[in-house]
Amino acid sequence: MARGKGKLAGAPKKGSKKKVDDDASKTSDKKSLSPEEKAARAIEAAKGARLGQPVPDMYPDIIATYATNAKKMHDNAKQVLVDNLSVLYHGFPLVQETQLVLSYGNRYGLVAANGSGKTTLLRAIASGIIPRPKNIDVYTVERGMDKTDMTALEAVLEVDQEKKELETAAERLTEEMADENLTDEEQTALSDALSDVYERLDELDADTAEKRAASILDGLGFTPEMQQKKTKDFSGGWLMRIALAKALYLNPTFLILDEPTNHLDMAAVVWFEQYLKTFNKILLLVSHSQDFLNGVCTNIIFLRNKKLEYYGGNYDAYVKTRKEKETMQMKKYEWEQAQIADMKNYIARFGHGSAKLAKQAQSKEKTLEKMVRSGLTEKVVEDKAVALKFYECGKLPPPVLQLQEVGFAYPNCELLYSGIDRGLDCDSRVCLVGPNGAGKSTLLKLLMGELIPTEGMVRRHHHLKIAAYQQHTVDQLPFDKSPIEFMHEKFPKDLITGEVNNVNKIRSMVGRFGITGTAQTMKISQLSDGQRSRICFAMIAESRPHIIFLDEPTNALDPETIDALADAINNFEGGVCVVSHDIRLISQVAEEIWLCDEGTVSTFPGTIEDFKKELERQVAESGSANNSGSKLKGDGSRKASAAAKVAAPPPKPAATISVAQGGSTKPKSSAPAETPKGFEGMTAVRKGGDGDTLAPLKSEDKSAAKSSLQRMLDGQEM
Repeated sequence: MARGKGKLAGAPKKGSKKKVDDDASKTSDKKSLSPEEKAARAIEAAKGARLGQPVPDMYPDIIATYATNAKKMHDNAKQVLVDNLSVLYHGFPLVQETQLVLSYGNRYGLVAANGSGKTTLLRAIASGIIPRPKNIDVYTVERGMDKTDMTALEAVLEVDQEKKELETAAERLTEEMADENLTDEEQTALSDALSDVYERLDELDADTAEKRAASILDGLGFTPEMQQKKTKDFSGGWLMRIALAKALYLNPTFLILDEPTNHLDMAAVVWFEQYLKTFNKILLLVSHSQDFLNGVCTNIIFLRNKKLEYYGGNYDAYVKTRKEKETMQMKKYEWEQAQIADMKNYIARFGHGSAKLAKQAQSKEKTLEKMVRSGLTEKVVEDKAVALKFYECGKLPPPVLQLQEVGFAYPNCELLYSGIDRGLDCDSRVCLVGPNGAGKSTLLKLLMGELIPTEGMVRRHHHLKIAAYQQHTVDQLPFDKSPIEFMHEKFPKDLITGEVNNVNKIRSMVGRFGITGTAQTMKISQLSDGQRSRICFAMIAESRPHIIFLDEPTNALDPETIDALADAINNFEGGVCVVSHDIRLISQVAEEIWLCDEGTVSTFPGTIEDFKKELERQVAESGSANNSGSKLKGDGSRKASAAAKVAAPPPKPAATISVAQGGSTKPKSSAPAETPKGFEGMTAVRKGGDGDTLAPLKSEDKSAAKSSLQRMLDGQEM
């Protein structure tokens, strides 16, 4: 919906009644649209909008009111300043009568609890629903690059429309500078603005433009071969990276980023952090990573109680300053309350006493009224703590899950890795790190049984139950249902007692994960990504697994929920394997770090802080995140040569939240072979005859495999 104006915004002049009536009519028309009509209009607007530059009609359910007169904003101002700002989403107020201030040269981090409206506020700013000066061009990464025949490098360099706009801006500024009535200060401001425009035009036309674009893509994880790959051949995550690269290449006056590190590996995050440190215009970003906010931001905006609070410094400075501020506020509140209590007590005791005492009581009553009129200090309300918990599952004796000499290749591709010998049990706290495309998520799917190894064997305890949170888990939720409806369909009965779960039990399931109040009955489509993630965690908890696999679980969580997730992992009696680039989460939970790179999986000899320091050293030396020399980086693995093609099974369809039910998969045999020492209670599986299912080994193969394993074990014991 197009932006609205508050009651204080520019009083209409004489003869302007028709225009005001027309605006009111348009607003009324949009409010009266059905949800289907709104969705259709938003889709149509999105098709017509340019990448990175959304328009108001893309968000028909966002309404903003404000006191600032957009028409009177100075065209060449270098600050976004909007007074008495209120933002509503689906009629629900997210921000009320607050001030938005974004100054040139500052890098802002917007922080708030999940569901507070961070993404909605960014959309309202980027689309122009909230006004800004005309000379401040905005670019945001709302969606990935379109699939076309252009290569990744060509897509970044394609800037014809941006150049036209800059040339138009240069002409306008030149004409304004010709005005002889301008003051020296105005002339200087116009001259500086014109210099900035010409500088950006030079960057887009320079002989070094291609080199600069290639450098940005390289930093975001694109090898030279990938830069020449057509965008239509990339997956969604990589298309988002190309859009991010284009945003950095264009170098806009105002850059807006919502969770920009979600599609990056740790090396790319380190490079990206170093790059943004040099951004000297206006940056506004939302990120779940405290480490990233610390490295990039010069200011923090805290959205609380529908107000925007501003703090100088990075995230750690914000936490410290906020704590000091709230301590002082609480002391002042307690002093005021003590004063009020004393005055009320005095008035009650002596208000009807002697003339002298009554006069003093009246004086205190006037003092009390004056305090109330001037405004009393509010009591500090502690942030609502989120306590996540994964239920007890009962321990299984080790070994629980084993990869033995495992190798894997996607169809017609080279081996992603080979010779992998790794294991998990109910005490494991493993974090998997490595470059994108090296096979971290693939390894998880092999452990979970969603993919079948090309080589080797996967052995798992036949009572093992697993659950997983994967990168696109939230996209698989039924957006037309409420959290309560979804959970009731998923868990109609208690898995332990078999009793029917009533509404109160279902409410408590999601309530324990921070989905409370109206959020329990809202459609999942109206919840934030962080709230949807919590629904998925609630489902994992209710499935009561022995091992939990988490693939980038922090992407949409606020810092407090990340800490709560870390506590839940540490208190869980089962095993956990995590793929994450979030330093804070890894530092709190990881007891072992597996490095997946260059065709193998090895144990990193140090902490995650040591790993990041090594990456920072490599980035500083090479200026790139692509410095491991791994041939496996990229969108999946490399295609095999004609002489070395690997016949690999197609991957099974990914069930984004998978819960492996208990039950043995042992083949029926009248005389089962003896199980080797150390593998009691485990079941051997390998690729089945149909190429895409787990099947028990045949008895003769099983005997041969067990004999081979026994010889291996005997050799290890010698």
